[in-house]
Amino acid sequence: MARIEGIPLEKAGWQQRFASWLSRRRFGRVAEPIAIMAHHPWVFRAYGAFELGLERARRVDPRLKELGQLKTAMLVGCHF
Repeated sequence: MARIEGIPLEKAGWQQRFASWLSRRRFGRVAEPIAIMAHHPWVFRAYGAFELGLERARRVDPRLKELGQLKTAMLVGCHF
């Protein structure tokens, strides 16, 4: 549970609704950062650009990136 309550989809902008749809399609539920970042659209866009860049990076083997993400998620207690 996040310290900050996320914005409900009814009040979110089109970008947040689209990101929520993608998250549900990919993970089966909406990732918490999407609802929380919706409070500030500029931060939401920057976070999205960072995630997209990270996903498309090709310098490191994809399996190694997945292991790094898994280890980080385990350390911080993230379910995603």
